[in-house]
Amino acid sequence: MALGVQFIISVVLYIIILATFLGLLILIVRCLLKYLKSTDVRHEKAIIRKSLGEVLKENRIRCKMTQEFVSESIGVSRQAVSK
Repeated sequence: MALGVQFIISVVLYIIILATFLGLLILIVRCLLKYLKSTDVRHEKAIIRKSLGEVLKENRIRCKMTQEFVSESIGVSRQAVSK
């Protein structure tokens, strides 16, 4: 009879370990899916992280302004705008 009880306990422990492993596996899959769906957010954060110089250059190019025109407009040298 003791052998039957030990067998039942070992089976129950095995089931608990298996359930824990499956739970962790499900959490990992959920995390990966959430990460894959967050590409828009990551792209937006990359845009926000741009330096001031990069943002100014993009806007200058979008407005079709040269460095020389900007430098004359704000009263600094062209090299200052370049930096």
